[in-house]
Amino acid sequence: MSDSNPDQKGFPFVLPKEKPSRELSAAMERNYNQYPAPRPEDNPLYTQFKYTELKGFDYNNFDGTITRRDPSKVIFENGKYYVWYTYRHTETKPVGLRNAAQATDTIPSADWDLSEIWYATSEDGFTWEEQGVAIPRPPKPEVGWRSVTTTDILVYKGKYYLYYQAFMEASGLRGDDCPVAVSHADSPDGPWTPLNKVVIENGEAGEWDQYSIHDPYPIVYQDKIYLYYKSDFDGDPELVRMTGLAIADDPLGPFKKHPLNPVLNSGHETAMFPFKGGVAAMVIKDGNEHFTVQYAEDGVNFEIASMVELMPIAAGPYVPDAFDSNGNGRGITWGISHLAPAYSWEKSASILMRFDCSLSLDHYDPEMKKHHHYYLEPEFFYSHGLSDAQRERIDEENKHRLNS
Repeated sequence: MSDSNPDQKGFPFVLPKEKPSRELSAAMERNYNQYPAPRPEDNPLYTQFKYTELKGFDYNNFDGTITRRDPSKVIFENGKYYVWYTYRHTETKPVGLRNAAQATDTIPSADWDLSEIWYATSEDGFTWEEQGVAIPRPPKPEVGWRSVTTTDILVYKGKYYLYYQAFMEASGLRGDDCPVAVSHADSPDGPWTPLNKVVIENGEAGEWDQYSIHDPYPIVYQDKIYLYYKSDFDGDPELVRMTGLAIADDPLGPFKKHPLNPVLNSGHETAMFPFKGGVAAMVIKDGNEHFTVQYAEDGVNFEIASMVELMPIAAGPYVPDAFDSNGNGRGITWGISHLAPAYSWEKSASILMRFDCSLSLDHYDPEMKKHHHYYLEPEFFYSHGLSDAQRERIDEENKHRLNS
């Protein structure tokens, strides 16, 4: 196609805001057809992310005995913000998934093992007051007796619902498999009543979600409960993570899985929000399309809307209209995420942090719309250096070239 119109003049110096009437390369076709705007600064689904340390949480000098991770969406009720999260306080740090057989009723295998769901409140989103346990581990052998983790919140018709993963054994013994459970309450402060049954069933043998239903993430869309979830599958040799969707008329189910699952081919966690008449998704880590923001007009068929940097891990955004099905989603500007441990023996605690962004139709922040924004010290890059095995391979290749 490059010589299909040899008389065509050069592309304009000033980038047209609308697609020009001329032959375009595949890249320029994408620039106008794929993305909401040809320049990142004008794209409402493009942003940089800023991070702030939260006040009010203690981590026992980061010795691995206290961890907070996988925050829910943030909601605003009773004149304050609420967030729920996985909380573990054990006598020792985790022994690691590979050593799961060494875990006991008091020694965790993983960062999320032997956990409960706690919550905290804040008046400004920066300083938080921990309120304590929301969902405790029930007595053995009830669902979740080993650990309850990775929760998210739904507010529907004046009631509150927490969906979460409910472990029946230490993670690592058989993988990281667990069902999704739900508890409900009349107040965000509880008390919470468990449903005591699985909310979303695993897939049939041989299906992509036959083992894992993780990261339940509910919103209200088109007057129904859209519950997105992640599954780990394939395992050749590493698991891949993709996102599915289950839909219900009632928060307690039954939920019916969408026939097009998986609806996202990438992402390690789930983080969606109503946007205009559809649903936007932050596709975090893992897969061909990781570190993208995507959009689906129907909440199902997602397309890449932007590529971003330093995306928040396990993002729980503040979504004021997450439970409003009016078809006019306004987007997000901040939320809570976590930073998972590097599993070093020195510091091994997950922490909660605040992220801010500009993914909103109502608040345009030009500083967060800059691209080529991050300038990092050389030490950051050197810390991602070659392994010993990689360096040995290169040395051998060099010897071979010198001797050939």
